[in-house]
Amino acid sequence: MDSGSAAFGLELPEAEPEPEQEPELQQDTELQQDTELQQEQGPGLRMSLEAVLLVADEPVPEELLAEVTQQPAATVAAVLRELASAYTAEGRGFDLREVAGGWRLYTRADCADVVERFVSGGQEIRLTQAALETLAVVAYRQPVSRARVSAVRGVNCDGVIRTLVLRGLVEEAGTDPESGATLFQTTGYFLERLGLARLSDLPDLVPFLPDHLDDELDLGHDAAG
Repeated sequence: MDSGSAAFGLELPEAEPEPEQEPELQQDTELQQDTELQQEQGPGLRMSLEAVLLVADEPVPEELLAEVTQQPAATVAAVLRELASAYTAEGRGFDLREVAGGWRLYTRADCADVVERFVSGGQEIRLTQAALETLAVVAYRQPVSRARVSAVRGVNCDGVIRTLVLRGLVEEAGTDPESGATLFQTTGYFLERLGLARLSDLPDLVPFLPDHLDDELDLGHDAAG
């Protein structure tokens, strides 16, 4: 009590301490702050690596992963090994392997029978419009790279080509001597399904194509024959 208050016989109430924040509320606040911070900074390294590897159809070098994630190569390499160990420890249906100078996701060997049944049964499923268009480009322009097929169609065709390979309609046909890109061609199963003896028996598509594709696909057809 100060002297002024004592002079008038008054006692000032003591200041009450501020209530402490409940633990659950504090955790929610911290989680919200972390989420907002992550949204500002973009996806984390683990998330970014998983996203890239999920769409990759061939082993991706650590240097390229470091470049696209804008992280040091040593850090990327360490996280890749952590992911590989985590997938194995958690018993996932896929694993992350370091092969051919890069990293790629593969279905686990224990799931081979299930995957085989799925792929075999899927061959009887009707192809989508995108798959039919991609298959036509490969058939008339083979051997052809993914990039070339995508350029002709105007969209990324990596996933569609992977589906055609799984269904036995398309197969790898070596690499391009200049770019090193994997080339693709149709299979004997493709001819069998169409009831053709050879590629030269394919019908002429030029009358049904846009002008800028006429010469390119016609030349590819002649080369295949």
